[in-house]
Amino acid sequence: QVQLVESGGGLVQPGGSLRLSCAASGNIFRIYAMGWYRQAPGKQRELVAAITSGGSTNYVDSVKGRFTISRDNAKNTVYLQMNSLKPEDTAVYYCNVGAVVAGTALNDYWGQGTQVTVSS
Repeated sequence: QVQLVESGGGLVQPGGSLRLSCAASGNIFRIYAMGWYRQAPGKQRELVAAITSGGSTNYVDSVKGRFTISRDNAKNTVYLQMNSLKPEDTAVYYCNVGAVVAGTALNDYWGQGTQVTVSS
């Protein structure tokens, strides 16, 4: 199994910044894509940003130019730098990792979620 531990959420004023981290641990053979999703109250979960093992990235249009996803393969960690935050960014943010655990096939794993609240 893969355990994902997220950190970095919190309350920030509009225009502020936060950096989310998600560290994967366990009997990991290989990690493929890593990403961040978010879910606001009453809305469906949406993909915010993703990064492949080769470093290619993609973003939802609403965060382009403000958020940056990155990863440290040596640490099995993915980051989401969020700048110029807006109230509409308020949501629970979830880390998602595609990984192969020894003896199993590729599976998706989810973090527990971290709350991001943008409010004055």
